[in-house]
Amino acid sequence: MKAVVCEKYGPPDSLVVKDLPSPRAGKGEVVISVKAASINFPDVLIIENKYQFKPPLPFSPGSELAGVIKEVGEGVSAWKAGDRVMAFTTYGAFSEEVKVEATRLCRMPAKMSFEEGAAFVLTYGTSDHALRDRAALAAGETLLVLGAAGGVGVAAIEIGKALGARVIACASSDEKLAVCREHGADATINYASEDLRERIKALTEGRGPDVVYDAVGGSYTELAFRSIAWRGRLLVVGFAAGEIPKLPLNLALLKGASVVGVFWGDFGKREPKEFAQSLRQIAAWYEQGKVKPHVSQTFPLARAAEALKLMAARKVKGKVVLTVS
Repeated sequence: MKAVVCEKYGPPDSLVVKDLPSPRAGKGEVVISVKAASINFPDVLIIENKYQFKPPLPFSPGSELAGVIKEVGEGVSAWKAGDRVMAFTTYGAFSEEVKVEATRLCRMPAKMSFEEGAAFVLTYGTSDHALRDRAALAAGETLLVLGAAGGVGVAAIEIGKALGARVIACASSDEKLAVCREHGADATINYASEDLRERIKALTEGRGPDVVYDAVGGSYTELAFRSIAWRGRLLVVGFAAGEIPKLPLNLALLKGASVVGVFWGDFGKREPKEFAQSLRQIAAWYEQGKVKPHVSQTFPLARAAEALKLMAARKVKGKVVLTVS
């Protein structure tokens, strides 16, 4: 089978495509014939040795995929060969076949394409955990989404609307903000050309947002937190801007506000029942038409480096997906 391989840490152009032996399913595992795999920002970090999880070299990157089960291992009774599934893997998805623990599988809704399936679990799972669990976002509250045109950002917009919130989407271009409006954003802010704090003030009549969803970091975090409402919640989701911000803690005191971490990967390991419930909820929203992944581009597996460079340059709208023939 063919796989995209990271043999040494470096930029996307350092990746190679190689023929590797097909994996075999061990106890509690399945082998999936991959049909599509999506690009996520941690994939850029992991090949540059900048991510908190560091797989041993060589490895295939890729953390999210959709495909068909080829083989099931000992002790796996809930799945069979031929089942259409989505899976999250941390690494290994950029290959024609991948071995996955059966506990990391989700059944694909019947009407979902493989491209949508590859773009679904991580982004919508992260945003559901962030908004429903960590922030307890309620109907009638205002949600501000930074980096709203990215994969998790689009998911946050749609889930915020499903929960009955008013959603303000922030992104760096008018083209990206058009995508946000297509997915339900009530108002938008171009933080490359507009004063973020002044626009937040105008759009919330000076009150500020109840919840800030921050997958960007950098200079925008403090600006948004200074604008947050009384009892507001700042969700720390990621640092796509590349800089981990530092916050003056007196801001939390003055607003009675909370800084709340969102670590979806460990949520799945530590709270499996709640994690499973979250996956059921996002699948139900998909079936009801309330959420739908925005797949802006597809590339064949051999062009994975090109897709990763788009992600590194923050030029992705929604999700970019690799297709596997």
